[in-house]
Parts: sequence; C-alpha cells; structure tokens
Amino acid sequence: MSAERRKVLAAGAALSGLGALPGGAWAAGSDKPEKEEVRIGFIPLTDCASVVMAAALGFDKKYGIKIVPTKESSWAGVRDKLVNGELDMAHVLYGLVYGVHLGVAGPKKDMAVLMTLNNNGQAITLSKKLADAGATDGASLAKVMRAQPRDYTFAQTFPTGTHAMWLYYWLAAAGVNPMQAAKVITVPPPQMVANMRVGNMDGFCVGEPWNHRAIIDGIGVTAATTQDIWKDHPEKVLGTTGDFVKKYPNTARAVIMAVLEASRWIDASLSNKQKMAETIADKAYVNTSVDAINQRILGRYQNGLGKTWDDPNYMKFFNDGQVNFPWLSDGMWFLTQHKRWGLLKAHPDYLGVARQINQIELYRQAAGALGVSVPQDSLRSAKLIDGVVWDGKDPARYADSFKVRG
Repeated sequence: MSAERRKVLAAGAALSGLGALPGGAWAAGSDKPEKEEVRIGFIPLTDCASVVMAAALGFDKKYGIKIVPTKESSWAGVRDKLVNGELDMAHVLYGLVYGVHLGVAGPKKDMAVLMTLNNNGQAITLSKKLADAGATDGASLAKVMRAQPRDYTFAQTFPTGTHAMWLYYWLAAAGVNPMQAAKVITVPPPQMVANMRVGNMDGFCVGEPWNHRAIIDGIGVTAATTQDIWKDHPEKVLGTTGDFVKKYPNTARAVIMAVLEASRWIDASLSNKQKMAETIADKAYVNTSVDAINQRILGRYQNGLGKTWDDPNYMKFFNDGQVNFPWLSDGMWFLTQHKRWGLLKAHPDYLGVARQINQIELYRQAAGALGVSVPQDSLRSAKLIDGVVWDGKDPARYADSFKVRG
C-alpha cells in the first residue's frame, strides 16, 4: 500500500470518528439499515469517485452499512446485474435507469434514482486524423463531413445513456443528423481509447479520464466538453431498482448519506481532489495514471492541439449540494431526447415517470440529516448549446420542437 493511500485511509478514519450526527444517524431502532452490506457496481470512470471514497474513507460505517464497490466492464453488464439483483445499486448513467424503467434499454424493470453523483466532466473526442483534416469542433466537423463524404463512425457508451444523448445533441446542434449522416456504435468506456487507436471510430463521447487519456496518447483531440453542451448537466446517478427501495428504505437512505458525505469531502479542497485522484487511479478502480485524472478534476483543460484553458464548470460532485438533488426535470430531459431520437415511439407521462423513479423524499431525509440544503422546486431551467431553454414545464412540446431528429 502506498504512503498516499495510507494517508487517505487515515483521513477517512479520522472523519468517521466524528460521531453521530445531531439527532442520530439513522442507525438505531426502526431506522437501522435492513441490509448492512451493499454491493455497488461502478464503471472505471472518474465520476465513480464518490462511491469509491465513501467506502475508502469509512463514511459508510457511520451509517451502519458496508459499501462494497464492484468493478464492472460495461454499462450493459451493470444493467443486467441491477435487474437480476447481483448488484444492489450502481454508479450508473442517468438515461440507462430511465431506459430500463420504460423497457427501451433491455429488460423492463421498475427503477429508482437515489441521488445525482456528478455534474459536468464528460467530453467529445475526435480522432487526430479527423483533426488534421480540419475537424476540431462541431462546425468544422460538419464542414469536413460535407466536403469529404464517407462512412463516419462515432461511439457512445449505452444507447439510452448520457453520452449518447450528449453526442447526438452536439452533432444536431452543428447540423449533423446522427441517425442519418453517421454510424453510431456502442463501446464500453475503458475500451474507447484502444478502439480509436486502431481506427474503429472517428469520434466518441465518454466520461473522463478517457478523453484526456486520448490526448496523452496522441490519438485524439477534445472537440467539446459536455458542460459546453449544458452547463451543470446531470450525469451519473446512484441507481437501484424500485423493489430495493421498497424492501430496504433505511439502507437506501444510509447509502445516500454516506455518498453525500463523500461528495462533500471531494469538493471541499484541492488536496482532497488530489487524494481522490490518487485513490481511484489504482488498478482496483479506474486503472490509469494519476495524471490522466488529476488535471481535469481541477478544471485544467487542454484540447490536444495546443490550446489550454481553466474551466470553472469542471466535474463537480457536491457544489454545496446543488449537484446531488434528483431534479425531476433532469430525468424528464432524457425522456424528451429518447422520444426525439425514436427510442420512445410515443410520449410517455414525463412527470409521472420522473416522480416514480426519482426518490426525492428519501433524498430530502438524508440531506436534511446532514444539513445539506435542498431546493423547494423539483424543476430547474437551463439553456443548452443550441440556445434552446429546457425548464421541464412542457416536455412533449419541447421533445417535438427539434428540427433535427431521428
């Protein structure tokens, strides 16, 4: 075990020794967790950090549970293990949870979102070959594709997932219809760089550290960050099944509290972020070099073509609690895009589905016990890259308003 790893564990031990929260920590009597060992699946990505750190720093023990982080190889594997009960919960794509709930992403199963794990911090990478041809952003990519017609291939990580929706939205905003002008394939996040290296795709959308890894390896350039598409967008969530929440509500609440504490710890200081990077870079987690992780989590970006910048909208895990609230409008947005691209054939009950999936009351209880502020309204507003405002108020009209669609 490295000296840095020992420091992280020591810090966790000190923090977990702070004692129970005022009023108790849901760990006695009728509030005792019904299931004490919780298997939480994760994909090797920077944004698995709050789940990993909740276990590494011992926050889980404060609430009478043991989080067992379980490394998975693909989002399809995460989906299957959630549905069949091999995993209790997962660090998972927002749109995957909604897709499974509606039966358009594999087996249909009632699902639940306990909290949002992070905002921002994904990116769209184009191959160095494409960049050398002049494609370095959305507009120039569209120009190259018009001037040099051929079969263009782009990769996302799961058909109803966040990366697919960011990729499609970005291409469409540049005037490229992803369903007609390109071939779109599904590739697990840790395999993106290797597939680009051998020429299997022209571009991909994925979470970090794989975009920065492509730059380090000299095979790709960052054409856009996902915060360019939607500032403070929802990304991964803590997901589980509806059955798990019904059967183990105290356990679900305890996990929310542990992960919420870990989220707050990560965002509390630059040194905490550095310790987090050193922990999750380990072979047991993301399995990459620390330098592939620690730049972009501090907002230090480069595009692989000599441009560098400091981005204040880098990946956030807490941001004074703004990140973690499971906004109904966030879930509904993914449904509007599933309808836009033909994954849903008819308009669902947008608000009804979001209310069923997003466990707002459970989250409010957990956040309240930790003194984390919770918004009164469950809808929020944002302007996306194409200038269109999403506020959750008329989702069917919004979904039907896009000229470029599947």
